[in-house]
Amino acid sequence: MAVQNEFEQKRSKTLRWGYLFTGFAFVLFVVFLGRILVLQNTNVQEIKDDYINKNYREATLKAARGNLYASDGSILATTVMRYDVYLDFKIIKDTVYSNNIGPLTDSLSKMFGKPRSYFRDRFDQQKKVKNQYYSLVKGLDFDDYDRIRQFPIFKKGKNRGGFIVDRNYKRELATTQIGAGTIGMDNEVAKSGLEGAFSKYLTGTDGSRLEQRVNSSQWKPIDYWKVNEPIDGQDVYTTIDIRIQDIAHSALEKQLINFDADHGSVVVMEVSTGKVKAMVNLRRTEPGIYVDAYNYALKDATEPGSTFKTVSLLAAMDDGFIDENTTVNVGNGVWTYAKQRISDGHGGGTYDISDVLAKSSNVGSAKLITKFYADKPQVFLDHLRRWKMFEKMDIELPGISKPYIVTPEDKRWNAATLASLAYGYSSRFNLLQLTTFYNGIANKGKMLKPLFIEKILKDGRTLYEAKPQVMVNKMASPKSISLMTSALTQAVEKGTARSIFTPNLKMAGKTGTARFEYWKPGPAKYQASFAGFYPSDNPKYTCIVMINQPDNSKGFYGSTVSAPVFKEIAGKTFLKTPQNIEQEMLVDKKADLSKMIAPQVKVAVKQNQMPKVTGQIGKNVIPQLENQGYRVDYKGVGKIREQFPLEGTIIKKDQRIYLQLQN
Repeated sequence: MAVQNEFEQKRSKTLRWGYLFTGFAFVLFVVFLGRILVLQNTNVQEIKDDYINKNYREATLKAARGNLYASDGSILATTVMRYDVYLDFKIIKDTVYSNNIGPLTDSLSKMFGKPRSYFRDRFDQQKKVKNQYYSLVKGLDFDDYDRIRQFPIFKKGKNRGGFIVDRNYKRELATTQIGAGTIGMDNEVAKSGLEGAFSKYLTGTDGSRLEQRVNSSQWKPIDYWKVNEPIDGQDVYTTIDIRIQDIAHSALEKQLINFDADHGSVVVMEVSTGKVKAMVNLRRTEPGIYVDAYNYALKDATEPGSTFKTVSLLAAMDDGFIDENTTVNVGNGVWTYAKQRISDGHGGGTYDISDVLAKSSNVGSAKLITKFYADKPQVFLDHLRRWKMFEKMDIELPGISKPYIVTPEDKRWNAATLASLAYGYSSRFNLLQLTTFYNGIANKGKMLKPLFIEKILKDGRTLYEAKPQVMVNKMASPKSISLMTSALTQAVEKGTARSIFTPNLKMAGKTGTARFEYWKPGPAKYQASFAGFYPSDNPKYTCIVMINQPDNSKGFYGSTVSAPVFKEIAGKTFLKTPQNIEQEMLVDKKADLSKMIAPQVKVAVKQNQMPKVTGQIGKNVIPQLENQGYRVDYKGVGKIREQFPLEGTIIKKDQRIYLQLQN
């Protein structure tokens, strides 16, 4: 009986617990079912907006722009890594903090030159409020970042030392030989220069990452969840030759200072390819100080003055109206045509065609062009159209100006306009367009498109290599081109540019002196120029020099102001040895270039060990490492001074390698 009662009690207890569990499960099911019904009738977007979007966001990870190089591989602009350091005081244990805060503040005091108390007071306060994203310092380079991360507490890393690093990219010019105006920029608002021209190649593909809100103004990256890694941009090699650029810059700057001019510009083009080897633009900011801040060569269209006589006379040569026997009587150097007074600065009498150019005769040019084209100006203008002189040049660089020529359809056209055109007025061109025309004559009548890009590389592989592009295959007959080349050569040997004549180098060119804003009261304003090529018997380079608003009391003619700059550039680029070469490299006053070229050393990662690369030339080593699958961050140019990881360190594919170059 007692046993039966005991059995009944256990059975009753078991049933009771079974009923309770069943009831609990039923209630849980009802709650769960109710929750489903609630969620089905709830605005999910509202939840997302109220919580997720307010506390998490997808942030952009900027891609590094590719490097911009000169034609010889010298870096013009590069992207360098900068490091922002934040601290998470909540994650740092109290014992770790109290045991190490003294040595940490000592280290920070030495690094930043501030007293220990400066850091101690701030850190104690942030530790007290458990700040999870305190901004310590921004914009560190790799050397300083590598130093600070070894400090007490920080060396424990993010999860124990609260050391948070945010990496950013900064664009820096790597050379002072080319100014900021020529290199340009792309700040996502405006584009200019080489940077703006090649931005579509240099710009990589941005990535993204998830960030969590820390407070009302700060967001903390969630490192373990990166949505998309950025893809760095391509490397662009420009046509700019650092040595020629340096020569042109120095020659122009010196002359601008000598004549106290407002601004000036130089363009040097390689005859056979159309590659622009130098482009210098200097503007006065204060007496004796000139900076490269605006691209006059592309952006300013001005009346060319006498440098345009080459254009107008070549048209008449090509039509057969002018040959080596042509003469024109300029009288006493003054002529009135269609009620317009035209005068020469000097000379008189009868000129042959070489004299018209050599002595830069306005009267001679105007008489010849009006004689042959007064009744049919469109025939003359058709030559200019065929030479693309009505068209805005199709080049990569942004901001190039459109040319302007007065035509019979223009309301400004009158009976005297054709005469004005003949000697360089009633038209406006930028310097690059005139350089391209002169380069066509130097290239035996084949006009080439100006090139600014040499090649494009990605991870050491050549994706694109520029080839010469023909704009006009035959500007004029071979006889006309030869006659014009001879006349331009005589302009240097016996004409207005004879002051720059040298028997060691045959040069061909034309001076230009254009007065502008002549309708305004006050002192006359002049633009002096010289356009030509060298050596004239086998042209290699075309060069144009413009100097604007020289001090009139010191001189304003192209022959005295601009031509000497052309001569210096020609002499130093073609005759003399490169600048800045050490004396031991010179043998019989010639450069031993073999001593300037470092041997190519092969660099290979063997058994996953970092090789020694210090002492090697950076531009030789970096592509080799990248081709083997490693990501290389570097600063400076020249030889590698420091490397991280160190030699012998085990490294993995896709690991970043940091290199510090000489400067």
